[in-house]
Amino acid sequence: MIKQIAFTLAFALSAVPVTAQGADDGVPYWVSTAKDTANMRVGPGREYRINWTYVRKGVPLKVLRVMGSWRLIEDPEGARGWILSQFLTRARAGIVKGSITGLRENKDGSGRVLWRVAPGVIGQIGECEAGWCVFDVSGRKGYVRAASVWGGEAP
Repeated sequence: MIKQIAFTLAFALSAVPVTAQGADDGVPYWVSTAKDTANMRVGPGREYRINWTYVRKGVPLKVLRVMGSWRLIEDPEGARGWILSQFLTRARAGIVKGSITGLRENKDGSGRVLWRVAPGVIGQIGECEAGWCVFDVSGRKGYVRAASVWGGEAP
């Protein structure tokens, strides 16, 4: 009987979801919208009012908190709200901020300017090293200064 109770208790404890154990471990981190439409809500549940709807896949976001399948995010404009994780991907994206910036041919920022990108342009961020990141805008790749892109620096 005691073995059966111990086995039942051990089985029940092993069924605890991973997200319940240190749900905020590893935050903040970068994500982007995975769908063409994603609703940001004022709270972590479908019963909460929709505060904003993102209508583009690939919008860069920063996850600040995890609560079950909900993520508290911050967008490039500083707005915060909750989105279901199924509408997000860990594919890292960034948005050019400030002024027009050049995509360079070398990872140290040297070399010629391959492309010029305007503020508001969204692209995929690859590997970042020594303050420079691979930046891909619809197949046009180069290296951009991490500080010139929201999503390029550490979250």
